Amino acid sequence: MKIDVNFGVCESNGLCVGAAPEVFDLDDDDNLHLLRDTVTPEIEEEVRDAVRQCPRRAISIED
Repeated sequence: MKIDVNFGVCESNGLCVGAAPEVFDLDDDDNLHLLRDTVTPEIEEEVRDAVRQCPRRAISIED
């Protein structure tokens, strides 16, 4: 599974970073970055939490 972020919709509010800090990161300018784009079993629940918490629905998981 792959993580997809619609950066045109993303507000970089950081909720995803709180849910899955090993996957998402905000730089000093509040730009969101993916640290990895593949969902592994070890991080799947955290990534799903990040998807659910995103207020703009900018994050999705593709099979």
